[in-house]
Amino acid sequence: MEGAEFDFVIVGAGSAGAVLANRLSADGRHRVLVLEAGGPDRSPWLHLPIGYGKVYYDARVNWKYVTEPVEALGGRTSYWPRGKVAGGSSSINAMVYVRGHPADFDGWAEHAPGWSWADVGPLFRRMEDWSGGADTHRGAGGPLAVSDVSDEVHPLCHRFLEAARQAGFPVTADYNGATMEGAALYQITTRSGRRASTARCYLRPAMRRANLATVFHAHVTGIAFEGRRAVAVHYRQHGAERTVRARREIVLAAGAIGSPQILQLSGIGPGALLQSMEVPVVRDVPAVGRNLQDHLCTDNLYRARVPTLNQVLGPWAGKLRVGLRYLLTRRGPLSLSVNQAGGFLRSRADIDRPDIQLYFSPVSYTRAPAGKRPLMSPDPFPGFLFGMNPCRPQSRGRLQIRSPDPFEPPAIHPNYLAAPEDLAQMLAGIRLLRRIAAAPALAAVIESELEPGAGTTTDAELEAFVRARSWTVFHPCGTCRMDRDPENAVVDPTLKVHGIEGLRVADASIFPNITTGNTNAPAIMVGEKAADLILGGART
Repeated sequence: MEGAEFDFVIVGAGSAGAVLANRLSADGRHRVLVLEAGGPDRSPWLHLPIGYGKVYYDARVNWKYVTEPVEALGGRTSYWPRGKVAGGSSSINAMVYVRGHPADFDGWAEHAPGWSWADVGPLFRRMEDWSGGADTHRGAGGPLAVSDVSDEVHPLCHRFLEAARQAGFPVTADYNGATMEGAALYQITTRSGRRASTARCYLRPAMRRANLATVFHAHVTGIAFEGRRAVAVHYRQHGAERTVRARREIVLAAGAIGSPQILQLSGIGPGALLQSMEVPVVRDVPAVGRNLQDHLCTDNLYRARVPTLNQVLGPWAGKLRVGLRYLLTRRGPLSLSVNQAGGFLRSRADIDRPDIQLYFSPVSYTRAPAGKRPLMSPDPFPGFLFGMNPCRPQSRGRLQIRSPDPFEPPAIHPNYLAAPEDLAQMLAGIRLLRRIAAAPALAAVIESELEPGAGTTTDAELEAFVRARSWTVFHPCGTCRMDRDPENAVVDPTLKVHGIEGLRVADASIFPNITTGNTNAPAIMVGEKAADLILGGART
């Protein structure tokens, strides 16, 4: 591969990169190369839906990032798993499929024309293979399998829906359809009981094409430029330094952490920072690594009067039963995410769209530190967790390289709760959870609230709980912000890096603002949009 030349070089075979690999190579006219730092998705744990609990700390498929201490969280660091494997984080996430609210994308279009809901809604429909079938809102026949698993979820999930209704909240049958607002059963990216990552749905079919090459274990160390044009990618594979050239474009799809890190290592980023690291400055772009956003969550934990998944996933006999059921039928708890229900609600009547996302999981882990979920080792007693996060936090963080060493992880500063309104929303969300838990359908099966505990009621007490126990739900984005204004962004509305030729970024790092809900579906959509933008340019 050393010295080879391709039309397009894609850095990263993750949620967006795998989409690009498929779409750019589809008509056979362009030679396409994908460089992936991880390996192929061969581990069976990557295909067993609940297997993400096994790869949560597995360095073979996971970057295992750790943030800097966060002052607002009492100096705690936060563990950020990110996929280092074909499919990227779509291969190790909890599979919950959420497009986002249409108003999110209309907000994007204020920064970047061409990204409104009218523009991106058809892309979501194009990429979907929705088990409920196509209609005016949903797509079927696309590459990405999305399953309705309402007949498989734990009975407690249906109690949750009834409790939400009793508490005065709406219930929606399809939060990705006509109405997002409401309590709901979550849709997940699976097909026939197996995870439907972008590796499986997009990359693997494309790898049969003669014009697509995929190189695994290729850790990109930098981009080479001729003047202001990106022309080649340097990478290290099995200890050997290699370089590959791009005739048309290089596309960074390394994710919200990897893409800004590679740009900074290559000389595109905050000039003062790069100079301090002795990295030659190609272009001073202060926005690279800024605008970092994430969803911060807290969980209320409850002891139940009825059996939960604790009694299924905990004992060895239960593990054997569900394992045998999965092997024979591809059904049962192992075919699901533990995030089986949730939804999107408004904490106040005077706002125009949901501002709180809920997570209802019929399993509990009171012995685990904040942010850790030992999926196959739950509490020995019946319990469940009921969590939430504000949908559109206002706090903004940053990340930056620590040195010119491409193998040293960047310093990640999430800056959680820096905006006062974010903390206020956290407290409102906890009270919303309690309102639903107090409704008859759930109250009848709750023995006690374990966390934060029934005695924790004042704003000060709840704030202390948030600062001690809140944690990421793994939705980092925004670090290569898209905007038509080059002074406040990294890429323009066509995803081209401002002031640089032959270089685009296409992944969750380009989000101007975080979307309402889980971010994997929008990241996949970015891959679809980027392919259209690139091929439109390639046809001229």
